[in-house]
Amino acid sequence: MQISCGIIGLPNVGKSTLFSALSSQTVEAKNYPFCTIEPNTGVVTLPDERLTKIADLIKPEKVVPTVVKFVDIAGIVKGASKGEGLGNKFLGHIREVEAIVNVVRCFDDDDIVHVDKKIDPINDIEIIETELALADLATILKKQENLKKQLKSKNKEIYDKAKFLEPIINNLEKVLSDGKPASTLDLTKKEKKALSDLHLLTLKKKIYCCNVDEASLKKENDYVRSVKEYSKKTETDVITVCAKIEAEIATLETIKEREFFLNDLGLKESALNILIKKAYKLLDLKTFFTAGPSEVRAWTFKNGYTAQNCSGVIHTDFEKGFIKAEVYHYDTLLKYGSEQKVKESGNLRIEGKEYLVKDGDILFFRFNV
Repeated sequence: MQISCGIIGLPNVGKSTLFSALSSQTVEAKNYPFCTIEPNTGVVTLPDERLTKIADLIKPEKVVPTVVKFVDIAGIVKGASKGEGLGNKFLGHIREVEAIVNVVRCFDDDDIVHVDKKIDPINDIEIIETELALADLATILKKQENLKKQLKSKNKEIYDKAKFLEPIINNLEKVLSDGKPASTLDLTKKEKKALSDLHLLTLKKKIYCCNVDEASLKKENDYVRSVKEYSKKTETDVITVCAKIEAEIATLETIKEREFFLNDLGLKESALNILIKKAYKLLDLKTFFTAGPSEVRAWTFKNGYTAQNCSGVIHTDFEKGFIKAEVYHYDTLLKYGSEQKVKESGNLRIEGKEYLVKDGDILFFRFNV
């Protein structure tokens, strides 16, 4: 299971610089709007020290981490929902991701032109969120027209589905017309599932990523404070990043060099590592492991997955032919030091298909081909 996060924001806020640091890829980043037209994609390793420790104990031939895909989406401007800039194309790219990282400019630099000629993080956020809401409104209005036809259908399945959706769509139309996101409606899981094929932008999980200068990493500036205050209204996570410094860290070849660089700045961990972990957590994702002499591997699964669901993460044939799972936890392996000692201690369990997998479980699946 691979998840994807879209990096969005106004032009010249540091999106491409941040993306370069995340993926250690060099992408074009210049001082003018719409430098990024087609989205760049980077697959980023999820930092997880548990994988390293499991590998130290198991000593496999290969270690495979789980990953998060980041997509650098071109700058959105006011009017994007009506086609301004390269609006509709960009908004279409956002529909394809599971979560949004909204990069907000929180630094002063006369050499880097702001598209609105002033630094105002809240205004920048509101422009983005208004454009996403207007794009969703266009989707909802189109759906309303389709529902009118479906409500006249003699096919019971089509009619019942339309009847269920009608009040939800009408409520969304009212909310989005006021410029508010779809997420302000208290939708049930069933309602969200019914809307899933619309890929509503304002239903996606999001993070505000404040891009600051080096000085503001140690002493929070007023721009960041304003974003944090604003985020309380929208219940959105906020992270502070200096994209320029993160890009420098990404060029360092060894872990020791990166640790020395971070220590020199007085930082315990790269802000990008924190961002990746936050994105993972935001989507309510967890990690299970498979471990053996040939490979130790981390796998992503959604919270609430059963053992049978998780076997399908590895291969659909595993899920179809699932028999049972051998299970023990990372903490148990760490305590006893080897899988053999975990077995001898009686802490390796046999679980059926309904077992709810926990974050950090180490699994071996038995299945029929």
